[in-house]
Amino acid sequence: MAITLTERAARQIQHQLGKRGRGVALRLGIRKSGCSGFAYSFDYADDVLEDDQLFESNDAKVIVKRDQVSFIDGSEIDFVQDGLNSSFKFSNPNIDNTCGCGESFSLKT
Repeated sequence: MAITLTERAARQIQHQLGKRGRGVALRLGIRKSGCSGFAYSFDYADDVLEDDQLFESNDAKVIVKRDQVSFIDGSEIDFVQDGLNSSFKFSNPNIDNTCGCGESFSLKT
């Protein structure tokens, strides 16, 4: 099982944690949302909890709840800027379909 970060994503995580002045990792989750069923959730984590799985890539860390790892296993996370917009972008091999706006997705069964 693995989740990897591009160098840009790792730098962004390190930058945001430094700006916050605390934290150990980006906390990544999956929540029910949108027209296709699921969406990613992001937060910064101050601790690694007992039911968390920790991934490290390019000197940055990502935390995922163990029961959600199978939904994003094999994903690569990038950080992209398009004009004034910036966001984390996923390459997730477990996605079956995305909605028209790109905010939600369905998973392969």
